[in-house]
Amino acid sequence: MNHEDGTRLGVGIVGVGRVGAVMGAALREAGHQIVGVSAGSEASRERADALLPGAPILDVETLVGRSELILLTVPDDEIAPLVEGLAALGRFSAGQIVMHCAGRHGLDVLAPAAAAGAIPLALHPSLAFTGTSMDLPRLREATIGVTAPRHVLPIGQALVVEIGAEPVVLKEADRALYHAAIAHAANHTAVIVAQAMDVLREVGVEDPARVLSSLVHASASNILQSGPQALTGPVSRGDVGTVRAHMEALAEYAVSADSAEVRDSYAAMGRATTARALANGTVDEPRAAALMDVLGEGGPRD
Repeated sequence: MNHEDGTRLGVGIVGVGRVGAVMGAALREAGHQIVGVSAGSEASRERADALLPGAPILDVETLVGRSELILLTVPDDEIAPLVEGLAALGRFSAGQIVMHCAGRHGLDVLAPAAAAGAIPLALHPSLAFTGTSMDLPRLREATIGVTAPRHVLPIGQALVVEIGAEPVVLKEADRALYHAAIAHAANHTAVIVAQAMDVLREVGVEDPARVLSSLVHASASNILQSGPQALTGPVSRGDVGTVRAHMEALAEYAVSADSAEVRDSYAAMGRATTARALANGTVDEPRAAALMDVLGEGGPRD
């Protein structure tokens, strides 16, 4: 079988979580056949019904035996033992594509499959998945990090292009740092916005999402288009008095909410923002030092 000539592949999906279901649906839209899925929970079966209607639910060993492309979308820590177990049972065959979508893993976890002659691929979409059909157009606007042995790298790149995304080649040694950057941008932004919504509810705002929507979208868009020079706000302007007022208000909120979480994260991000503002030249060293003094009050307290 020649995977580089546009041949349609029989795809088996091991683990129909949010990523597996959406990646499977994208591969199906690209013309590949879903030969089956493994789905151990009711939520997984419902997700398969919604995004991969008609796909048979099979046990893992049967699924691997019938598939030309095996998509492993189980939790990160389960990939290595799963691959090792299947390899020990002799389930992989030469020419099969064995692929995972874990950000922090590269090809090492697929080594037992590669030793059996399988083609190892590590693909990681830069997308926060919902596990619904709304992810499909988002996936086509995303990049996907690709790690593969050099001689089969075109296969991984071709699969990404087929589903409409943009491949970004990643070295094995860089995947953990790459994944840290992705998680820092996506997960920590989500936490910060959630914290801001909690504070807005505390002051009586009934629809915090409405208040933050345009602001957050514009802020993200500006930084992505213009880089660090797009930084705005009181820290960037060196407004020490405003930042002090914020810290005092958040200290009071910490008492009323019985949690210093928001105050401490504001202080930590404020210190990082101060360093950026100093590098940008929007504050000088004395003003940056004054900001750091105020923001230092947000550190852990006994």
